[in-house]
Amino acid sequence: MKEKIYTIPVTEAFGVECECPMCVLEKKLEDECIDYILGPSLMEPEGRIETNEKGFCRKHFEKLYNRQQNRLGLGLILETHLTEQNYNIGKVYEGEKDAVKKDAEMSIMKNLSSKVSMKKTETDKMVDNILEVLKELEGKCTVCGKLEHTMERYIDVIFYLWFKENDFKELFNSKKGFCLKHLKDLLEGTKKFLSAKETAIFVTNLMEIQLENLERIREEVSWFTKKFDYRNNDAPWGNSKDAVPRSIQKIVGFCDFS
Repeated sequence: MKEKIYTIPVTEAFGVECECPMCVLEKKLEDECIDYILGPSLMEPEGRIETNEKGFCRKHFEKLYNRQQNRLGLGLILETHLTEQNYNIGKVYEGEKDAVKKDAEMSIMKNLSSKVSMKKTETDKMVDNILEVLKELEGKCTVCGKLEHTMERYIDVIFYLWFKENDFKELFNSKKGFCLKHLKDLLEGTKKFLSAKETAIFVTNLMEIQLENLERIREEVSWFTKKFDYRNNDAPWGNSKDAVPRSIQKIVGFCDFS
């Protein structure tokens, strides 16, 4: 197989024995991104602008904190992120608070009239505006955004290698399929990167592998449960001892089980 700088991470991930090589690829990217944010990114204005605006989802805030790698750096990120978000939320409230005070002082009759007419009060409008700011922030994460962008590029590389390199195609086909999250990503990727004919060829191959391995993991979990029957005490575990965590990862992707 002809290796290029952009194919190496993909081929390395597919060389790992696992339930989903794309989880291996994504986990490596995620770890590198966390290291970068707690390191070089702190000194780059563009990086701080991004973390100020987007912040992180709960999962990645947990990973940043649990890394215990640079608590001062994380504190600086939090300080400037909170400064920006406090300003955004406060700006909405400050611009409407006088009108809201008037709503708080409205008469009983006017209050009943507004409920009957379903007309929005100034308070309703302010609440909607604050909710819009909060929902927009909730949908952002600096790490998730970088992962999504890079993983999309790697999906394009996977398709390229699968159609151009027989060695990689054989490696791909020897795997145990993918978690359902990355199965979805691959299927969505066919719409962006493959022709109609290529999609038909690839999806047929992919789904044969996937369905076979979904049934395999189901059987392994089934045998795991049957081993708790005293009649199976002396029967071998086979591949079922760790079937529960592997089956969870098969459904939702990589999990950091403790």
